Amino acid sequence: MDKSNHELLEIAKDIAVIVGKKLRQEGHLNKNFVFDQSNIKEIKADLDTIAEKIIIDKLKVSGLSILSEEAGFIGGDLRDSRRWIIDPIDGTFNYMKDLGPCAVSIGLWDKDSPVFGVIFALNTGDLYWGGKEFGAFCNLGAISVSNIADVAISSVCTGFPVRLDMESQETAENFWHSISKFSKVRMIGSASMSLVHVAKGSSDVYLEDEIMIWDVAAGLAIVEGAGGVISIDLGTVNNALRVSASNERLSHDAVWK
Repeated sequence: MDKSNHELLEIAKDIAVIVGKKLRQEGHLNKNFVFDQSNIKEIKADLDTIAEKIIIDKLKVSGLSILSEEAGFIGGDLRDSRRWIIDPIDGTFNYMKDLGPCAVSIGLWDKDSPVFGVIFALNTGDLYWGGKEFGAFCNLGAISVSNIADVAISSVCTGFPVRLDMESQETAENFWHSISKFSKVRMIGSASMSLVHVAKGSSDVYLEDEIMIWDVAAGLAIVEGAGGVISIDLGTVNNALRVSASNERLSHDAVWK
């Protein structure tokens, strides 16, 4: 029998906590990683693979398809348009180097739209979750986006995805033009946690170009649950997106242009 979104949310929350607690316990014991030969800007860690296997094995019981950063696409019941999108450790470099925010990210999408997201913050042990039909929460407490309406006094979280060609003058100019209008700019090295900051009103906007879908799948859903608005366009490579997320008072045009 097909499981409801509410049932699937509880499954995802349980998995995120199990994997998150394991990573918090073992992170200081296993620091093994290598730089990816196909893209030297990325690293691959042993614990990424370990965490991914646990998540996938537990999600397979749902029968839904799964898209994961490490394993790629795993087919499920093709009659069901829903799919899991997971990143076992978002912010792997931060995690391995103890440099900043990182998280376990599990999202459920229906076709090209977020249904819900679950994010376990590895630095704090907090569980963030939500979606349009659920609201948004940190553990058991509700969270909501900010109410700032003026871009000039707003803050933005962003970053340089490894596939963004910053050596291109056009790309660099577009990037600086996009962020120069904001009062404060923060790059924390984790797209999922950047979106959490928007969802709980710590920041007002998140935008990033050529970001991979598994980095933002859960966070975008949580922003929507917190009363925010999102914009999603396809990037130039497979599974890459051009994304913005903000409170509902800051328009997409004001954020990107």
